[in-house]
Amino acid sequence: MSEPAPRGLLRQVALPGEHGSWAFLAEPIVLGLLVAPTVAGALVSLAAVAVFLARRPLRMVITDRRKGARYPRTPVAEGFLAGCAVVGALALAGALLAAGGSFLLPLVLAAPIGVVALAFDLGQRSRELAAEVAGALALAAAASGIALAGGWTPGPALALWAILAARTVPSILYVRARLRLERRDPADVTGALLAHLAAVVLALALAWLRLAPWLAAAAMALLAVRAAWGLSPRRPALKTWQLGVSEIAFGLVTVLAVAAGVAWRM
Repeated sequence: MSEPAPRGLLRQVALPGEHGSWAFLAEPIVLGLLVAPTVAGALVSLAAVAVFLARRPLRMVITDRRKGARYPRTPVAEGFLAGCAVVGALALAGALLAAGGSFLLPLVLAAPIGVVALAFDLGQRSRELAAEVAGALALAAAASGIALAGGWTPGPALALWAILAARTVPSILYVRARLRLERRDPADVTGALLAHLAAVVLALALAWLRLAPWLAAAAMALLAVRAAWGLSPRRPALKTWQLGVSEIAFGLVTVLAVAAGVAWRM
């Protein structure tokens, strides 16, 4: 078998295999920039993208070094990882110059969660529930960082992280349960539905405390209805790609609802 072409190698190194992870990256960035569009926030977003893209080559570099081997992909992964590190560092430095260090709070809080996700990744266990949840939670912190870089106070900024956590964690449970039901395998339907109920309660509490808009709670309620219908015996059959597209759409609706709620104070 011939070696992959350089372009194929770069794609193998640079692009994460989990397509859903792109949504977990895009949602906090889009939300953060919608509610707090600043140059500093854009730089925080760029740093988040760099960290996200560094995960796959980092895993390759560490794995290859553990084996004491160098494959055609190894120097490509090392170069791409170095590039991500440089871009991320420069973006963070620019954000510090533009907005000070307040935006670092959620990033520091998310770092241990990201380490957990990376540990699962290095153990070839990235498909496990805990790994998916940890990765999504770590990425969601970007919204808070962008908001803080845009001049928000810590309470409402961190509430954005909580809202995205309420969106992503129940959705992960829903998708996993839905896929198992489509394969006619046993699925934790109750756990997924209870997680959505908890998300609605959390969003209502944040809105009542005036840390999040009421439209965020409405978005969580919509997701709960979607889960109840999608996990019911009357659900329509969906292929995996159809479920993925529908989740992207629900994520976009959630982001737009929260952003509209912030803009219109409702």
